[in-house]
Amino acid sequence: MNALRPLVLIVDDNATNIDLLVNTLKAEYRLGIAKNGPKALDYVAKQQPDLILLDIMMPEMDGYTVCSRLKADPLTAAIPVIFITAMSETVDKTRGFELGAVDYITKPFHAAEVKARIRTHLSMERMRLELATQNEILERQVAHKTAEIRDMLNASIRSMALMVEIRDPYTAGHQQRVAQLACAIAEKMEVSAEAMEGIGIAGLLHDVGKIRIPVSILSRAGRLLPAEYEMLKIHPQVSYDILKNIPFPWPVAQMVLQHHERLDGTGYPQGLTGDAILPEAKILAVADVTEANSSFRPYRPANGIDAALARLSEKKGSHYDADVVAACLELFAEGRFTFNTNGNGNGDPLL
Repeated sequence: MNALRPLVLIVDDNATNIDLLVNTLKAEYRLGIAKNGPKALDYVAKQQPDLILLDIMMPEMDGYTVCSRLKADPLTAAIPVIFITAMSETVDKTRGFELGAVDYITKPFHAAEVKARIRTHLSMERMRLELATQNEILERQVAHKTAEIRDMLNASIRSMALMVEIRDPYTAGHQQRVAQLACAIAEKMEVSAEAMEGIGIAGLLHDVGKIRIPVSILSRAGRLLPAEYEMLKIHPQVSYDILKNIPFPWPVAQMVLQHHERLDGTGYPQGLTGDAILPEAKILAVADVTEANSSFRPYRPANGIDAALARLSEKKGSHYDADVVAACLELFAEGRFTFNTNGNGNGDPLL
């Protein structure tokens, strides 16, 4: 709405009607006049009036056509249009409303009625604009608060991952690198950005359950004893128990629980097979085993990525999903992914 008096455009080819409307409205409104449809459209495009009084029966272009063109243009569609016409049949009024008019005044009109209807619709338009402004302000506030909450979530996730690294310094950066590779695989497989965010979070937290594993087992220089290995195998379940009550919009806890499951049922902790394993968990499993087999561990030197990918290929289709393995192998073969040496992967998997 204009900060000055509202601008009302009168569109009519009859000079008498124009004079009557001008005399009725000039004390309260700024007025514009157009005597045919093309001039009306030109005026609206240049002046953007606050409301239009539009006659229907005009030469060259009738009011219905003018209204249709106004409503088809995003720049003018919101301007209220009131038809003023001698046509009083219901079908004529219905057609006007279907085209987007807000009201219909039948000739001969009364000055008080015209004023009242204009005042009502200008007031409604003012309220609509104020509501739109308030909605924009609210949306900005919500976006700002959402960003703050996301930052807090990301910080909490990183802190949880750091707790594991503090207890197991030999695998520092493992969770970050797994998250990065998992996200890269997911992107390669054209997984949605929303689902990929959940996979990244699961990657960062997949080993959080190792907080329950004794440091002596995590840092053991030799091969684990059978009892120690069984103890280590509880970490997916512990991770699940830690994460299950966090209301993530993705099945993060289930992804983490299943990241050591294998297609043939030889994995743990549930011995799931095939389609019983979440697709996201299949991606996480490939990323996890690839990073683990390539990196240093207390009980062996680093094998390197080539050896890790070779072992991954051997288990393709039996232990690991064939499509996921193929995507992982292609990433490295095409040079689109590499593990860097500072433990942070190729970027930040969180937003």
